[in-house]
Amino acid sequence: LDSVREGQTTGELAFALFQMTFAIITPALIVGAWVERARFGWVVAFSALWSLLVYVPVTRWVWGSGFLAEQGVIDFAGGIVVHTTAGISALVVALMLGKRIGFPRTLMLPHSPALTVAGAGLLWVGWFGFNGGSALGAGSRAVFAIGSTHLAACAGAVVWAAIEWRHRGKPSVLGIISGAIAGLGTITPASGFVLPWHGVVIGAIAGVVCYWACIVVKRRLKYDDSLDVFGVHGVGGILGLLMAGVFATSWLSVTPEAPGISGLLEGNSEQLGIQALGVLIVTGWCVFGTLIALGLTHV
Repeated sequence: LDSVREGQTTGELAFALFQMTFAIITPALIVGAWVERARFGWVVAFSALWSLLVYVPVTRWVWGSGFLAEQGVIDFAGGIVVHTTAGISALVVALMLGKRIGFPRTLMLPHSPALTVAGAGLLWVGWFGFNGGSALGAGSRAVFAIGSTHLAACAGAVVWAAIEWRHRGKPSVLGIISGAIAGLGTITPASGFVLPWHGVVIGAIAGVVCYWACIVVKRRLKYDDSLDVFGVHGVGGILGLLMAGVFATSWLSVTPEAPGISGLLEGNSEQLGIQALGVLIVTGWCVFGTLIALGLTHV
C-alpha cells in the first residue's frame, strides 16, 4: 500500500479491491492459450498455484517497493506485472501441453465473430478503468493515461489491418480486434508516463511487432497458443515496458511532491536499460515459476 501513502486520494480498501482485479485477470489471460486442452479442475489448481508462485512475487517487486522498483523499473498499469507474466507463462504452458487435434492444418476461427467483437469492445472500455484507475485519483494523470490508451488502441487496429491487407490481400475483423488489443496491452505500462501522441506511436509500433509475433514467430516455433496470448499480451507487454523507457516524460509528475520520470527521448538512456533488465528478470522468473506450477499440478 505504499503508493496509497504517497499523497494519493484512494483509500486502502478501495486500492486493495482495485488490485484484486489485476490479480484475477492475469491468470485468466493465460487460460486463453490452452483452449480445448485442459480440464477445469486443473485450470483452477494451476491458476491458484501460479498466482502465488509468479504473480504475487512480481507484483511485490514492481509495485510493492521491491527490488525492481528500487532499481527504477516503471510499470504504470501492468505491462510487466500482468501482460508479460501472462504472455510468457502462456507460451510455456502451450509448449508443454502440445497442440490441438488438427492444428495447424485446420483453420480454427472463433465460432461467433459477433461475440468476439462484443468482447473486444468490453475490453477496450474496461482498459480505461485499468489504466486510468492506476493513477489512483481523478486528475490530469488519469486523463492522459486514458487518452494515450485510446489512441494506442486505435493506432494498433489501423496498422494491423493495413499490414494484413498488404500481407493477405484484405483486412479482417479479427485482425482489427487483435491490433486494438495489441495497442492496449503495449501502452499499459507507459500510459501514465507519456503524452497522448506518444500513444499513437506506441500503438502503431505494437501493430507491427505483435503482428510479426503472432504470424511469423508462431509459425516458426509451431506452438498452439489459441488466443495469441504470447504474441499479443506477452510481446506487447515487453514492448510497452521498453517503450516506457523511451517515451517517459518528466512533464507528467508521479505525485505532487515528486518529479516525473524522463526516458530516452529526454536524454535519460539509463531508463531504457533498467526496463530491459526488468524484462529479463521477470521473464526468467515466469518460466521457472510456471514450470514448477505445471510440475506440481501434474500436467
